Amino acid sequence: MEKFEKGMVCSGLAEGYSSDGLGIVRINGVVVFVPGVVRGETVDFRITKVMKSSAAGELVRVQQPSPDRLEPDCPHFGICGGCDFRHLRYAEELWAKRRRVQDALTRLGGSSVQVEEIAGAENPLRYRNKSQYPVGSGGEIGFYRARSHQVIPVDHCLLQPEICDETARAVGEWMRRYRVPAYDERTGRGLVRHIYTRVNRKGESLCCVVANGKRLPREPELAAMVLAAVPKTAGVVLNSNTQKSNVILGNKYRTIWGQSFLLDTLCGLTFKLSVPSFYQVNPVQAETLYDKALEFAALTGTETALDLYCGAGTITLRLAQKAKRVIGAEIVPEAIRDAKENAVRNGVQNAEFFNGDASDVAVKLAAEGLRPDVITVDPPRKGLAPEVIAAIVGMMPDRVVYVSCDPATLGRDVKIFAEKGYTVMRASAVDMFPRTAHVETVVLLSKLRAEHHIEVDLDLGEMDLTSAESKATYEEIKAYVLEKFGLKVSHLYISQVKRKCGLEVGPNYNLPKSEGQRVPQCPPEKEKAIMAALEHFQMIEGSDS
Repeated sequence: MEKFEKGMVCSGLAEGYSSDGLGIVRINGVVVFVPGVVRGETVDFRITKVMKSSAAGELVRVQQPSPDRLEPDCPHFGICGGCDFRHLRYAEELWAKRRRVQDALTRLGGSSVQVEEIAGAENPLRYRNKSQYPVGSGGEIGFYRARSHQVIPVDHCLLQPEICDETARAVGEWMRRYRVPAYDERTGRGLVRHIYTRVNRKGESLCCVVANGKRLPREPELAAMVLAAVPKTAGVVLNSNTQKSNVILGNKYRTIWGQSFLLDTLCGLTFKLSVPSFYQVNPVQAETLYDKALEFAALTGTETALDLYCGAGTITLRLAQKAKRVIGAEIVPEAIRDAKENAVRNGVQNAEFFNGDASDVAVKLAAEGLRPDVITVDPPRKGLAPEVIAAIVGMMPDRVVYVSCDPATLGRDVKIFAEKGYTVMRASAVDMFPRTAHVETVVLLSKLRAEHHIEVDLDLGEMDLTSAESKATYEEIKAYVLEKFGLKVSHLYISQVKRKCGLEVGPNYNLPKSEGQRVPQCPPEKEKAIMAALEHFQMIEGSDS
């Protein structure tokens, strides 16, 4: 290993990004993680920490800024730990996330599957429908500094809807006016720990105050101040968490005012959401994710499907629209209660739900003789426990659809599935969390055997994944052109320009669907923009002129 010392200043080329969004600079084969750098930039950086096989650094100077570098639009960026990519153009962020998923499946999972696409968000601002604001011991409200529990005061967050910020400010004003003490993690004393908000697509909100106790002083005044700040507040709830731990929510709830839930729509279905219910934080992207999961499940109406980690039943009820029978399992009792109500509310009669640990429920159902055709899983960030994978394999489903929020644990689990006979057939990524390093992935695993196998019919006209495509997808090219030139381009135009450049394109990609049908040709200004994108993603060589 290169002999690094703390405080030493070095220069190097940024090659890419780590799993948590840090820039990667390699010096004589040693990886140095440097925040705030952009791929392709040569930078000067100072060594801040030397580890066994890598090092950490801080940016000193960018010798030549990348065209993908942006001036961060948030004054808290780099201090607050909420965002990782506010210094990047969105197309570059999508490249980084797709590459991260691909690396995890290939390097950790040992899979040869290619990530077909990454679905970018139309609007990467204020997309979250759930916000959790920690309260510092001095009463400051905001978000944690990266890799710490120090609260950075934040009044306005570009990831949260404005009504969430307004709710948090109202609770803070109530605390100051009535001298309500904040919780101190070090001593275990004090009262208010977190401010939790939910919003739905109608703009209605739910406020939950997480406290180190069963009651709050001046509860009517709290409700009045929240309602005055956000008139479309549906309810104010108290959550009691008296445990000295990092877990945000306790197990006991009490409604201070209004109702303890919201109703929201997703994929044409209506869902009841209480505070602890799992529900994807980006509803627009969640619909894209669930549509992809349903596509991978390949249901025809005759199947039995099992959905583990079902939350409030979002994926389960989506599967119920195409399957003969669906079963959902979730360890959070409030979520299962909501899921059952959601099934009734949507008139779904072919879904049933069980409260319990995923592996316990799977083992129980297997003992009862259940052999589902499809099993879907959407586990927390830690992925699947070995006993859950064993239980799934023991039920011998034809297909497993794995929805993951962590590529590393997905790669680990994919490798275990492969050892048990289940191979990854397809993979797709969805940018559920723009401007952060997090990314959602959905993969299809099938058990292939000589006497009984699944034929996966891949529509190459839609996939069109080539060696050049591995550098950038159509969605990434579209995002780059829109952000750089303000032009919207279609897959058809991109494929036409790729053909002109001699790049491989699927044989039937966007050809006329009927004889004599006229195919529109890419306008010159859009062709020029697409060519610039192909150069940017190093799919063609740049012009010398």
